[in-house]
Amino acid sequence: MQSFILRHKPQLTIISGALIAAGLVARFALHSQPAYAAAFIAASIIGVLPILVQAVQALRVRVMSIDVLVSIAVFGAFLIGSWDESAIVTFLFLVGGQIERYTLNQTRSAINALTDMAPQSAAVRRADGTFETVPVDDVRVGDIVKVTTGDRIPVDGTVISGTGLVNESAITGEPIPVGKAAGSSASAGTLLDDGMLTIRADMVGEDTTFGRIIELVENAQDSKSKEERFIDRFAAYYTPAVLIIAVIVGLVTHRVDLAITMLVLGCPGALVIGVPVSNMAGIGNGARHGVLIKGSEVTHRLSSADTFVFDKTGTITVGVPQVTDVRRYDDDGTPVANDTGNGAGGAHIGSFEETKDVAVRDSSVPDAGSGPAHDDVVRYLVGVESQSQHPLAKAIVRYFGDIPVPQVDQVSVVTGGGISAVHDNHRILVGSPRFLEADGIALTSSMREDASELEMQGDSLVAVAVDGSIRLLLGIRDRLRPGVAEDIARLRRLGAKTIVLLSGDNQRAVDLMTAKLGFDRAIGGLLPDEKAAVISGLRDDGHRVVFVGDGINDSPSLALADVGIAMGNGADVAIDTSDVVLADSDFSRLPHAYGLAKHTVRNMRENIAIAVGTVALLLSGLVLTTWLTMAVGMFVHEASVLAVILNGMRLLRYRTGRNHGTRHWNIRKLDAYQGQPQSVIDTVVA
Repeated sequence: MQSFILRHKPQLTIISGALIAAGLVARFALHSQPAYAAAFIAASIIGVLPILVQAVQALRVRVMSIDVLVSIAVFGAFLIGSWDESAIVTFLFLVGGQIERYTLNQTRSAINALTDMAPQSAAVRRADGTFETVPVDDVRVGDIVKVTTGDRIPVDGTVISGTGLVNESAITGEPIPVGKAAGSSASAGTLLDDGMLTIRADMVGEDTTFGRIIELVENAQDSKSKEERFIDRFAAYYTPAVLIIAVIVGLVTHRVDLAITMLVLGCPGALVIGVPVSNMAGIGNGARHGVLIKGSEVTHRLSSADTFVFDKTGTITVGVPQVTDVRRYDDDGTPVANDTGNGAGGAHIGSFEETKDVAVRDSSVPDAGSGPAHDDVVRYLVGVESQSQHPLAKAIVRYFGDIPVPQVDQVSVVTGGGISAVHDNHRILVGSPRFLEADGIALTSSMREDASELEMQGDSLVAVAVDGSIRLLLGIRDRLRPGVAEDIARLRRLGAKTIVLLSGDNQRAVDLMTAKLGFDRAIGGLLPDEKAAVISGLRDDGHRVVFVGDGINDSPSLALADVGIAMGNGADVAIDTSDVVLADSDFSRLPHAYGLAKHTVRNMRENIAIAVGTVALLLSGLVLTTWLTMAVGMFVHEASVLAVILNGMRLLRYRTGRNHGTRHWNIRKLDAYQGQPQSVIDTVVA
């Protein structure tokens, strides 16, 4: 019976309202007092049923809930003949509950949307080459899955064949589709807008990025902030106190109606619901904008932070070294100049964003001397660096793109120095200028000028010598994430007082990288335990510290800070240790997270003020006026509940000034790239 009553609460609310309307018609239109009384008595009985059921359930677990207070008040009003007020009170309480449920569902929509987007099945390739649709829980690491247009990708994995445009908004918040081809990474929960892909599963189920996002958000709803814990303790004592005070007032004044009215007016509904709705709306907003906050306690700590500490590599920088400058020389050491030359006459090939087709551009420059052509030198370089796993070697291979790679022989790696190899009877050396000088190869004055210029820019140097002559000098460095300076300025405007950079890189490189970013301190040459010691020192000095990092070596600092924030593409252990995760490693989400935390805590406190103010106003009105009846009090009470819910829902619309990412800008330029290789389009979109 109880479940039946609760299941049909909306229908009972409608019936109660219809009976009240019928009673009013009977009294004022038909002038029938018996019909008026019968309608309101029936409305009281029907309306109190779901309230009474919830009150009984609360008392069974020894909780003095609002439903208990309202049930007592309604029965008291009914017994003293105020069935008109009892009917109106139950109806308003039920209507308020329906409105509350509806608006709370709206605040949950951003979170529920995540679980709705989770793929339920996958087309898995079997031994005979056919594909079979199975539940997504049956997919295993290493399986090959097929995804067609309109399907959601069921796994985190690597595309092994096919092309397509994937909508990654479920992960990154960005609505612009991203081109995928063989070798591209794919994330579970993202939608294939166009094309067909076959993907090798690298992570499945709860281990996927999407699965972890859902888990983080669900867990976040269960944690409680300082305000929520205060409300829980307050309500545990407040509700019984209201009941006791009402009984005392009734005994002292001999006015049962006054005691019953006090029960209704003292209901702390807005107080109980106000803080959780702010928390839920804040977490929902964060999830929708790629900011995963692990609970409202984290929100509270983040909102009060005054110091931000950043790791450098992979956090304020992209974390992937890129070739930024290429200087070329003839076999006699003469700089080769062309239209793009700069500095001391060395040829400046250009940045990674400008072109990857370096061999083609080199071929337009005539070669002097008797050594190998520059096209050949580039091929020798790529052939040698393809043998190495060093980050600088990988950067060089990426930069020069898809050119034929020769099979070099007699490869010898000197740790910390470089590589030597032989190809077509040419001896090739690749490494730092110091490595080449140690082999007896001297730099000319123009080469030294070029090297000095590149080092002043913060580049690491790689020199290439063929048969004892330096032919190429490359500058390689990690690059700042787009918009970092702007985002750091936004953090300051939001309330960050101290901003610090910590890095394992040398101090000179750190200073060059951060000269224009406005850090208060930038410290290089630190080991992981030394970074953690800096965090401890700042906390000991009274700072409320946020640490932002992405690597395994950042885990101690992430755990030690008041709030640890991990870049979403960083190491798993960093993400697990952190309190906040920025999806897609988008640095611009950090000011959004900070501003959202501040607005969420402010919203919680506004709701507490609304709730407490309403109760104080009602109780004052009860003492100082004669017009404040139980029905009027219930109307004001429900209005305050709705007010705190609507106030909390404002957080769903919160945004900071800067849009996340750059794809909105890039997509307007795609028309200019029609007909280009997919890799070029992918670079523009990404």
